Amino acid sequence: MNPETIRRRRWYILGVLTFSLLVVVLDNTILNVALKTIADPQEGLGATQSQLEWAINSYTLVFAGLLFTFGVIGDRLGRKRVLVAGMVMFGLASLLSAYSQSPEQLIGARALMGLGGAAIMPQTLSIITNVFDPQERGRAIGIWSGAVGLAIGVGPITGGLLLAHFWWGSVFLINVPVIAVGAVLIALLVPESRNPTPGRLDPVGVLLSIVGLVTLSYGIIQGGERGAWLEFGVLGPIAAGLAVLALFARHEARSDHPALDVRLFRDPRLSAAVAAIALCFFAAAGMFFFAGFYLQSVRGLSAFQSGAMLLPFAVAQILFSTRSAAMVHRFGAKAVCATGLLLVAAALASYPLLGIGTGTPLWVLGAVFFVQGAGMANVMPPATESVMSALPRERAGAGSALNNTARQVAVAMGVAVLGSVLASIYRGELAGRLAALPPGARTVAAESIEGAHAVAERLGAAGQGLIGPANAAFTEAMRTAAGAAAVIAFLGALVVLKWMPGRNAHREPERAERAERGTGRGTGREKARGRRAAARERSRV
Repeated sequence: MNPETIRRRRWYILGVLTFSLLVVVLDNTILNVALKTIADPQEGLGATQSQLEWAINSYTLVFAGLLFTFGVIGDRLGRKRVLVAGMVMFGLASLLSAYSQSPEQLIGARALMGLGGAAIMPQTLSIITNVFDPQERGRAIGIWSGAVGLAIGVGPITGGLLLAHFWWGSVFLINVPVIAVGAVLIALLVPESRNPTPGRLDPVGVLLSIVGLVTLSYGIIQGGERGAWLEFGVLGPIAAGLAVLALFARHEARSDHPALDVRLFRDPRLSAAVAAIALCFFAAAGMFFFAGFYLQSVRGLSAFQSGAMLLPFAVAQILFSTRSAAMVHRFGAKAVCATGLLLVAAALASYPLLGIGTGTPLWVLGAVFFVQGAGMANVMPPATESVMSALPRERAGAGSALNNTARQVAVAMGVAVLGSVLASIYRGELAGRLAALPPGARTVAAESIEGAHAVAERLGAAGQGLIGPANAAFTEAMRTAAGAAAVIAFLGALVVLKWMPGRNAHREPERAERAERGTGRGTGREKARGRRAAARERSRV
């Protein structure tokens, strides 16, 4: 495909890529509202709490562990080729998930979905980076980020609609036609791109990245599942994962053909942006996971109604993500990103400050979700653009994978760490009521708010006195976890204000890239400055 054709089709290409990305993000948020149904022995698979967690975590583990690897593979073999292969894998695994006959089969099928998702996610962003010039790239990444936010908000209501009319497997089966359409459009419209000078393979680095990320993610997930972080089964994998990642960084720093040049982290455009993405999603991800249980179990909303409550978040994403590039141009990435993180912190701090509980008006929650969506919409686009602009175009796959790996590991950490905080406080608040229950029922009620409601229903009239205290304990725990998340988001804002470059930092790389690509834009003096900037960039890297 010649450059003129690519330029003429660039917005159609962006539409196809965001459409393809939707299914990956949508799947996780759809699954959250289906957990209750899958746990039902009659309507679902009768999955236990642990099996439900692994239905989520098997996907996360594979996805986070292989994101970086597939980014590097796409740079070498061709991003379009790897993207289509990932779409096919994701579609087949969705089909297997939909017709799983046991929780174990569902966990295995979800792991295969993680494999396909890891191949899809980094290619979409790296293709966008190669298709769009620097002047339009920020806007394109804003739309891409908006699609992620839209899927987060629309997923639950889509899941609620499906569960209201079909069986639980429909939340996975819906992926198949979307994947089929997306794969055909990719084949017709998306250009192939790869690193023209990939150099030698770095199998040791790739292997170390996989082992390190998978082991670290496993340890974090175990900590959240057990509710205890000082056990060998938790600290061992976390320490081993960090040690392997440290070895990976040392190996990459000494290699003359690294999969990821870790020296690039000296560039604050990349390091501060990655930190901002990680801290933002660490703070926000756990609260989204708990919001579903709060809305359905504590407030008694249906799956569809709880999904509809997240629409303000999706609306905010659409409104603000597409405008972030203009805001960055006017105020600079540092100001926009820091403001976004402060908005996220304010939204999370409102849980304890407003005393959100069992009787809080639903419109207040809608307003909180809107503010959180607006904040995240002003963090992701400028931070992502900052990461991508710090890397040459031919390494876009590795940059995209780095961006998404930081986000995915942060999501796993957020759910696990904040989940542990919530579970610990919930058990402490409910301890007095649990003592009066039979031993078996006591364990189930202490596990989760869903368990407490199940015990109350099983005990009949004698168990009705458990529901109110369990709801109160859960909301108190949720407020505390939200307060901790708000502190994390605030620390992210401080990191951005301290280390992210100011408002003019993006202009020199743009000039350099225009000069390198020979676009002919700008004055002769600007071109000369661009060539000098490009030379400095090459010598630095």
